[in-house]
Amino acid sequence: MDAVSLSRLQFALTTGFHFIFVPLTLGLSILVAYMETRYVRSGDEMYLRMTKFWGKLFLINFALGIVTGITLEFQFGMNWAEYSRYVGDIFGAPLAIEATVAFFLESTFIGLWIFGWNRVSKRVHALSIWLVAIATNLSALWILLANGWMQKPVGYALRGGRAEMVDFMAMATNEYGWLKFGHTLMAGYVVAAFFVMGVSAWHLLRKSNTRFFTASFRTAAAFGLASALLVFVIGDFHGSSVARSQPTKLAAMESVWNTTRGAPFSLIVVPDPGKERNAVEALKIPKLVSFLAYRDPNAKVLGLKAFPPADRPPVLPVFLSFRGMLGLGLLFIALTLFAFIYSRREGLESRRTLLRVMLYALPLPYLASELGWIVAEMGRQPWVVYGLLRTSDGVSASVASSQVAFSLAGFTLVYGLLGALDVSLLAKYARKGPEGGTEGFAPQTTQEA
Repeated sequence: MDAVSLSRLQFALTTGFHFIFVPLTLGLSILVAYMETRYVRSGDEMYLRMTKFWGKLFLINFALGIVTGITLEFQFGMNWAEYSRYVGDIFGAPLAIEATVAFFLESTFIGLWIFGWNRVSKRVHALSIWLVAIATNLSALWILLANGWMQKPVGYALRGGRAEMVDFMAMATNEYGWLKFGHTLMAGYVVAAFFVMGVSAWHLLRKSNTRFFTASFRTAAAFGLASALLVFVIGDFHGSSVARSQPTKLAAMESVWNTTRGAPFSLIVVPDPGKERNAVEALKIPKLVSFLAYRDPNAKVLGLKAFPPADRPPVLPVFLSFRGMLGLGLLFIALTLFAFIYSRREGLESRRTLLRVMLYALPLPYLASELGWIVAEMGRQPWVVYGLLRTSDGVSASVASSQVAFSLAGFTLVYGLLGALDVSLLAKYARKGPEGGTEGFAPQTTQEA
């Protein structure tokens, strides 16, 4: 493999691995803040125990997420120096805001939250976790606005062979970035909801701490249902934005080869990229792709053949990832609806089939998030900045393929170890339950003592 392919593989590996931690951090921070608020308002110590138990799992995931995120920034300078030179004037602003405002808030108030038990008032302590949650979500906003600019460049001028920012507000209000942020945020909330429901289901199947985990499951089910519905709604608007900004990505997502007015949606499609056609198209819903993409059932959808082969993304991985993400999204709505209904009734611990399903479904939102990231990033190819800079032109000119291969092997080894550490720590403290899962983290409550 050449340096470009190895650099792409390395960035995909590090980004994909980092993105395992991000969604859970986004969603679990909100859930923990909600639980502590319920404790402050009601005085019910069960919610305090919930805050501590789920809060410890949040901290484990948060810490490992920071470690994996730091290496991403190094790669801009190591493997993607030409890309950094080209977009540095634009990328610097959102990443600087993310680091100086959002990350500063996170770092400051997470310290207050960890060490502030019984040292500040209950309200101030609850406020600190809300500020952590808000800062965590704000951090995602600025990173996704930067990514949104790569997907749909706005507010720039080309000078001296590089893009320079001429309108900060155009970048900050980029519709593509905001829709991507909303879609990613809600997906993260679904991950957190399934994580809490899965761990709770494991304990309820063993009839362990029934009241505690029934309340946790019920909270996560409501959070998950609302989030799963919003993922779908925002995803629909985001898909329409993709159609207008990146017609090649839309064509790959739907495997549309020929430009068509009133393009149908086929439930069964088998793409054949080698012959630039679909080997199988069945169960067509007339005009649905045109309507979803442009809100017009007779709108023209550009096919892949309308673009030179060198400007088309890889069809098969984008198409399969999109269909996989879409199918899982519909499944999440159904599962969270059942979970929400049955968690409102008595005897949740006796509904063993539902609990087993929610336990085994725990990894699926992670898979959906990764598939969504593949659609977003592979669907943009061959551009690193859509329509402006090809990926092959963004790689560092002075880096040899052997050097990238060496660092790739190192990252794979380190990330493998970090992944194993994360899973083992989360599993260890999740199994312990509220009695053992908060040891060394915060003072004990009356019920724990």
